[in-house]
Amino acid sequence: VQLVVSGGGLVQPGGSLRLSCAASGFTLDSKIIGWFRQAPGKGREGVSCINSSDGYAYYADSLKGRFTISSDHAKNTVYLQMNSLKPEDTAVYYCAAGFPSTTFQRMCLESIGMDFWGEGTLVTVSS
Repeated sequence: VQLVVSGGGLVQPGGSLRLSCAASGFTLDSKIIGWFRQAPGKGREGVSCINSSDGYAYYADSLKGRFTISSDHAKNTVYLQMNSLKPEDTAVYYCAAGFPSTTFQRMCLESIGMDFWGEGTLVTVSS
């Protein structure tokens, strides 16, 4: 049972990356899947979440319009498309999943109830 995260790397400001979070050994159906990030010297913050049952998505206010979360049920994978990247987006990005055990907001902002975690992937935005 694991979440495999991929897609990080070095990108110039204004560039794009797509992160993938593939579940192995369990299904992402009926779960809340979220992306979180931790920048150097800072705490972890919620980036985006999606309810795999209905596709409802949440984004941190500062990221709306630049990041898009999506899910592919056939591939058991969730993606985070990141556009117009800025140096302040530099961080280790993690994906997590959990059953809807509390409010969507608490799961997305505080990661409460996120029982499955993937390894982080480093995104560096720099010229």
